[in-house]
Formats: sequence, structure tokens, C-alpha cells
Amino acid sequence: MAVVVVESPAKAKTINKYLGSDYTVLASYGHVRDLPPKDGSVDPDHEFEMKWEIASDSQKHVRAIAEALKDDQKLILATDPDREGEAISWHLLEALTKRRAIKKDTEVERVVFNAITKNAVTTAMQQPRQIDMELVEAYLARRALDYLVGFRLSPVLWRKLPGAKSAGRVQSVALRLIVEREMEIEAFKAREYWTVKALLATPRGDTFEARLVTLDAKKLDKFDLGDEAAATRAVGEINRRDLKVAAVESKPASRNPAAPFMTSTLQQEASRKFGFGARQTMNAAQRLYEAGHITYMRTDGIDMAPEAVMAARDVIKARYGENYVPKSPRMYKNKAKNAQEAHECIRPTDMGTSPERLKLEADQARLYDLIWKRSLASQMEAARFERTVITVASADQAVELRANGQIVTFDGFLKVYTEGRDEDVDLSDDEEGGRLPQIIEGDAAEKRQVTPEQHFTQPPPRYTEATLVKRMEELGIGRPSTYASIVSTIQERDYVFKDKNRLLPRDKGRLVTAFLESYFGRYLDYNFTADLEEDLDRVTTGEENWKALLARFWTDFSAALGETAELRITDVLEKINEVLEPHLFPVTPEDPEPRRCKACGVGRLSLRTARSGGAFIGCSNYPECRYTRPLAGEVEGGDAAGPDGKLLGYDDNGTPVSMRVGPYGLYVQLGEVTEETPKPKRASIPKGMDPSAIDLQRALDMLSLPRLIGMHPDDGEKVEASIGRFGPYVKHGKVYANIKDAEEVLTIGMNRAMELLAQKLARGGGRAAVKPLRVVGEHPEGGEIGLYEGRYGPYVKWEKVNATIPKETAPEAVTLEQALELIAAKRPAKKAGARKAPAKKATAKAGSKKAPAKKAAPKAAAAKKAASGE
Repeated sequence: MAVVVVESPAKAKTINKYLGSDYTVLASYGHVRDLPPKDGSVDPDHEFEMKWEIASDSQKHVRAIAEALKDDQKLILATDPDREGEAISWHLLEALTKRRAIKKDTEVERVVFNAITKNAVTTAMQQPRQIDMELVEAYLARRALDYLVGFRLSPVLWRKLPGAKSAGRVQSVALRLIVEREMEIEAFKAREYWTVKALLATPRGDTFEARLVTLDAKKLDKFDLGDEAAATRAVGEINRRDLKVAAVESKPASRNPAAPFMTSTLQQEASRKFGFGARQTMNAAQRLYEAGHITYMRTDGIDMAPEAVMAARDVIKARYGENYVPKSPRMYKNKAKNAQEAHECIRPTDMGTSPERLKLEADQARLYDLIWKRSLASQMEAARFERTVITVASADQAVELRANGQIVTFDGFLKVYTEGRDEDVDLSDDEEGGRLPQIIEGDAAEKRQVTPEQHFTQPPPRYTEATLVKRMEELGIGRPSTYASIVSTIQERDYVFKDKNRLLPRDKGRLVTAFLESYFGRYLDYNFTADLEEDLDRVTTGEENWKALLARFWTDFSAALGETAELRITDVLEKINEVLEPHLFPVTPEDPEPRRCKACGVGRLSLRTARSGGAFIGCSNYPECRYTRPLAGEVEGGDAAGPDGKLLGYDDNGTPVSMRVGPYGLYVQLGEVTEETPKPKRASIPKGMDPSAIDLQRALDMLSLPRLIGMHPDDGEKVEASIGRFGPYVKHGKVYANIKDAEEVLTIGMNRAMELLAQKLARGGGRAAVKPLRVVGEHPEGGEIGLYEGRYGPYVKWEKVNATIPKETAPEAVTLEQALELIAAKRPAKKAGARKAPAKKATAKAGSKKAPAKKAAPKAAAAKKAASGE
């Protein structure tokens, strides 16, 4: 027998079905070795020697493979068909050789398959090869670079910029993209412009809408109508002239389908259509691949195997008809700047397996449906349109309006799939427009309504995960296999956060970017990062020596590191002040000296760092002047932005009470963060409450929430007022009612509370128990049967079974026997002998006992995070 090694147990299980009892299929559980998170794991002074270490969790898996090789003389390395997969095979072979599990007579083969199907697996087993060392060297070069940047640069950040966590070769460039976009948005000044539209009618009474494009015989540019006066004059010019249809131009147009998915486009489309993050998409795709449903999901390729193309054409013909199959198969060529993974696109392994035939978990089902439709659509006929442009003009040609429209004459691939669009995609007017009525050249165009419309230019949209991945791909930064981890890392480091699916930088992320741009600008340069990716790709093809590449990089990088050795924190902060000055201290006509302190008028404002790792703007005249504000600008309760907040006073025990600014707004806090009290008591200041009116007493009142208003007259339960994540509320049992006036939360009385609770219950809110109209009787299995009035009519209820009473039966006449019949008919039938086993227990019995995870030492964990990934 031969020992076959793959990465995951799920993949091992699927492959084992195809290979049978002649093979022992085991999982390596990913990478078996990595660089220890300590200085010296990559040694630039000794030709970049790399010291590998088998992870503690991987020891048992390597041991299991070594044990299996005692009885078998053949090792087949069947890890993923990419650079990472090749590296895992190499690591495994090295580790087994050191254990002496590989003997002189042990036969070692490498096989790869792009899909986990019986045909793909058996074909691959007949075409073994040796480990591709050029792919391995490309991996080694990347891993060494990521280690050297992460492990050498991150400590510089820790020492020179308190609160910073890590830097990375690609993650820092991705962070720069987000920070720069946010600064573009903040610096953006909206510009006003107007358009004029006219509702026109044909002699037959049909109406259509046209837009003014020419005024005073001159073509209008976007900002020519810059204010209301100009727009009003344009309306007058149209109204005082008769209009005729000057031209009707109709021409055919077509649109071809998008290419099949590769890794980045799959992540982008899943984000647009489902709101999936990059990691969520890749996790679902991984499970689909391991189950044999789709081809390998980490790929730059968009070409499709010939047999898959023919299968897709057969499915299209069978499902939609011959008209939807193009005369010749569609061929796609990759346009990615640094594409190098020569793999097929992401597609179903069997084109005939439609989504409804598979029983999958929700995420997997949605993703498979997306992949299947995109794959089919990519081989379908183009969609065909008829585009019409109507030009309406005055006799003197001084005024001209235009209407665009289109109709679909053949839907083609649109029958199956329409590609999503990002907000920042500009759609020309020629591509848009509804269907136009019959319009004949020379027809009079009656003016029904002429309307000016005001517009303002919009700032560029913030990145989503999808648009960030798209931008990185356009710039040639990173690789498809790393996009998900990069986007996740900058969020885990707390440099970036998500708001309504948009990526926004935290102050910490801005500071890190400003620091790196100031002292390591070359390594944040987009072209440098892309060029380095291309150099690494040349290692893959054997055109570049990996150690020579590392030597060139290290010479310059180590010099840049040396230049920061003597930097003081004050120097760093002043440099960041200069870099961020346009953002932190914008000069305006109202404030020509933005760095002069607003409080004392003497001190100079500058960036300061807090012990928590955050940052704020403070006065150089401290401690005489205690003025502070957040980086983003003046906010309510400005003094609360400093590291210690705004001191309001002390409670009866002498504990300080302060007002502070957090990620979600203002709050009051009792005491300080200490080892004994890591989470001091806090209370949010809701919107609508004036921060300037919050004194010591009011803060103490807020910190004492929830406040007992009284006991409910019906059941004697508490009625309380408090502040939650959605603002102030009153509560009785399980019923919560919002308080609109934030100030009222500290003063609301019982009558007002009862009124709010009653209003909530009247709207159907809360989860208060509804009393039955009457009790029909006792169920033979225990529990009463009640008669209720519902939204859709009267019903009887027993436990969780609701049964509607037929319209012909009067509710008051329902007997116990009738109720039992209704409930029995509604109640789900139990399968004979069926007993639901607890899933978790069954899983635990099937597998081995899981050892408790060891908690890493804080320093080692921090170092490991800094040195890992790109």
C-alpha cells in the first residue's frame, strides 16, 4: 500500500472514497513547519538560512504519517496544486526525512489535481512527478521577506509609536489604500451643478424624458449650469422655444458575459451580492472544493478545461435551447498584472449538477449557485440590445435635448446571470435608459414639464472588502491566496473597522501609515510592492535566484531600519504632525491658524499618544492648559478626548468620575483601568443628551442605571429605565419600549413609563405572554389548550403547536375534541423509533479527544502575530 498525504481531513475522506483500500490517506492539517517567532529564524548573514520548527499541534500528524510509512514503502504527496501546496509537500518530506521515516528504498511522488473528483484523482495518480523546487523557492523567498519585514519592522513600531501592533509587506500597503481613501473623502469639497430635464410628448400623446445637452448652441459640460440662476435661465430658454425631433438613431449593440471566476473575482462578487467577507467566501469555497463540488479555489486562471466547456454547452442547450449556445466555445485570457498560477478557473466539477440537486449549508449553497451560474453564463451567447438616441432641438439649434433608451432583443447570458456592480463604477448615459415610445423624425415635441435638478459631486466611496481586493489586484499587490488573510489581518490589528460593510481606518491605522510613509516610504510604494511581486513570480519560473532577490531587498531595508535607531518618540510624533497636518489642522478662511490652541490661545496643538495606544490632539501648554480633542476634529465634550478624559469629580468613596470618548461616542466612567479593575463601570451618553450639561451628579445617576421606576400594578414586577445599545428605554419583564427624549431616562415616572409600554404592546412589540380568550381544556399529554385571537383569525394553541380554526366553525363553539383534532392535524408526525442524537456528542465520539488549547505567552504571541503573514 501507499501513503497519500493531503492537507485536510475532509479532503482525505473524499479522496479515500476514490482510491480504495490499497491506499492509506492521511491529513497533514496544513503547514507542518513554520519559522519560530523569535529573532534569528531568518539569518541574512548566512545566505538567509531559515530555521524551521514543527508546530506542537503538527507533531502528532507527522508522527502518524511516519508510523504509516513503517509498513508502506511509497509516499504520495497530494497537497494543493499551488505554491503553498508545493511548500507543504516539501516541508513534510523534510520533516519525515529528519525523523528517518524516509528510507533509501522509500518511493516519493508528487501528484496534483485541480478538482477532487474520481476522474481527476485517478488521472493525477497516473501522472506523478517530483516536487517543483522553483515553486518551493518562490515560497521560501516570500516567507523570508514577510518574516524580515514583519519581525524587524514591527519592533521599531512598538518602540517608536506606542500602541502600534505590527507591520507587514502587503498588509501595510493595503492599510495605506484605506487611509488614503479616507483622507480623500475628508479633503473632498462638494461642487454644485444642475441639470435640466424635460417631460415631452409625441403627437400621439406618448411621453418621454429628455435631458438638456446644448444651450446657446454650445454643448453643455457638467459644471456649466453651476447654480440655480443658470438652471432657471436654461429652463426659460427651453420654454420660450418650440421643439421638434431632430434625429432618431437606432443601432444594435451586444454585451458579452463575464469570464468564469478566479479567486479575486469570486471574493468581489460574493461581497457585492451576499455581503460576504473575503475570509467567509474562502471558507465556504474550501468546503465546496474538499467535498468535490468545485475546482480548486485559489487560482489566477480564468480558462476552462475543454471537457468542462463542452459539458457547459450541453447543459445550456438542454436547459435554455440552442439559441443560447454560441457557435464556437468562448476562450478567456487572464488580464491580471501578475498572474502566474497556471490553474483552471473556479467552476463546478460537474456542470450538470445544478444547485437544487445539492444539499448544502447556507453559505456553501449560495456560493455554489453563484459559481454554477457564472460558469454557465461565461459560455452562453451574448445579450443583444437595440439602443436608441433621440435628439430634440429648437429651430435655431440654440437648445438641444437628448433621450436615451434601449430594449433587450435577446437576453442571452442575462437569462442566467448578471454581474454585480460596485458603487464607484461610472455608467455612461448611453448604457442606461428605459424603453422609448414610437418617435418619428420631424415630429413636434410638446413640452409637458421642464424641471431643473440640483446635484452635488460626491466623494469617492470607502472601500468594501470587494473593492479593496479589486484595487489591490489592479495594482498587482499581493496574491489571490493572500487577499482574504490581508483584509482580515488589518481588522484584527484594530487598524481598520467595518461600518455598513465599508472599511474605515482607526486613528491607530492612520498613525502607523503616517509613520511608515515617513521612514519606510519605499516599502509602502505601490509600484515597489508590485515590482517585488513580479520579481517573486520570476523565481517561480526560474528566471530569478531567490537568494539574490532577498540580498538586494535586505541591503536597502536594513539601511532604512538603521536610520530609525536613534529616533525619539517626540521626533516621530512631530514628523507625523507634518505628514498629517492637512488632515489634522486644515487651514480655512475662518481659522487661518489651526494649530493655535482654541482654549488658551498661546499653546500649539500637536499629536499626542495615549497609554491605550490611541491618539489625540493636545496643547503644548499642558498642564496649564488641558485642552484636547480627537484626531477627527472638534466633537461634543472635546476635553473628553484626552488620555484621562474630562474629570467631573469624585464619588463618596473618592473614586474619580470622568467623561471620555470611545469608538462609539461619549461615555462616563467610574474609576480607572487597573489590573484589579480591568473594566471599570461605564455608561454611554445617548444621542440627544447635551454633554456640556453632564456634571458629577448626572454622571453618577447614569452610572447607577438601570433605575427602578416602580412596581407594575398588574403583576408586581419591576419597571426600570436604562440605556442600551439602541438608546434609552423602559423595561417591564420582556417588554422594552424606547424613550425618544434621552434626558427623560433619568426622570421618567410610572405614568409615562406605563404609557410607553402600552404603546409598544399595542404595536405588537415585546414578548409579553398573551392571555387566551378561554381555556378549551387539558391535552391528554399534559398542558392546557387555549383559544386565541390572531392576525389571521382565531386559533387554538397547545405548547408550540398553533392550529387555525376553520372559517365555518364559530370560535366560541370549539370543543375539546375538535381542538384535539385540529392540533393533531397540525402537529408534525414523529418517525417511528426516531431519536435525535445530540450532534456534538456524536462528533466527539467519532473523533479523538481534543486536547485543551495552550495559551501562548503574551510576548511570544505578539511576536508571532507580527512575523506571520504578509
